Amino acid sequence: MKADLHVHSHYSDGSDSVYTVFQKAAEAGLTHISFVDHDTVAGWKEIQTVSEKFGITALSGIEISAYDFQRQRKVHVLGYNYDSDAVHIQSICQPLLERRHAHSLWQIEQIIKAGYLLDKERIFESAKFSGTVYKQHIMKELTEDPFTSAAYQRLYKELFKGQGVASGDIEYIDVFDAVGAIKADGGLAVVAHPGQLDSYDLIADLVKVGLDGIERNHFDHTTEDSRRVEELAEQYHLLMTGGTDFHGVFGKEIEVGDIVSPSDF
Repeated sequence: MKADLHVHSHYSDGSDSVYTVFQKAAEAGLTHISFVDHDTVAGWKEIQTVSEKFGITALSGIEISAYDFQRQRKVHVLGYNYDSDAVHIQSICQPLLERRHAHSLWQIEQIIKAGYLLDKERIFESAKFSGTVYKQHIMKELTEDPFTSAAYQRLYKELFKGQGVASGDIEYIDVFDAVGAIKADGGLAVVAHPGQLDSYDLIADLVKVGLDGIERNHFDHTTEDSRRVEELAEQYHLLMTGGTDFHGVFGKEIEVGDIVSPSDF
C-alpha cells in the first residue's frame, strides 16, 4: 500500500481540482488517497467517481479546524472512513464555514480600504468550488509571487498577522466536539501534524473520547516529532498516518505522494 492520506483540493484551500490531484497520484504510483479538505465533505461524490477512473482507492476524509480551549491553541483533527452522509460532521462544520466566509469578506474590505486593488468577482470565481473564500484566494489576487517566496510570505504576514489590517481569526470548533462528531459518524479520528501545532499534551485527553490515531509523517515534523508520535502511538495503541498536506500552488512546494502514510495504517 502506498497512501497519501493528507491532500487538499479546490473544495477548500487547495488550488487543484480533484481530477488533477488524482492525475498526480497516479503518476506517483499511489494505491490509496484521502482528500481532507478543511471543514467540508462537499467533494466526496466527485472523489468517488474519479477514483474509479484511476483505480486508486479513495478514503473519505476531512480536516476539522478545532481548538483546545484548555491550552488555548489550535488543533487540527483528521477524520477518515466516516459514513457517507456525515450528518454529525456537517452539523458542526457548516457554521464554521459560514463564519470563515464572512470573516474573509470582512478581510477583503479592510484590504481594499488600506489601498490595495482587489477584484471581488475574481476572488469569488477562484472560490466557486469551495463556496468559501480563504486567504489563499485573496492572496491570489494580490500577488503573482509563489506561496514559498519571501515576497509572498512578507505580504501575507503584513496583512493577516499581528497588527495587519486583515488580522484576527474566527471561532473554531471545540476539539472534543470535533472528535465526537467523527466518531458519531462511524469514522476514525486522528490528530493532524501535532508537531506543527504542539498538540502532544492533548493526546491523552482525546484518547478518553475515542481518538484513533496521530499523524506521524508530515513535512513540518522533525525526527524528534516522529519519535514523540511513535511513543504516544505505542502508549495508547493508536494508528499512525501521514501525507503531504498538498495544497498545489497555494502551499508548500511538494508533490502528491512525496510523503506517504506509515505501512501500519
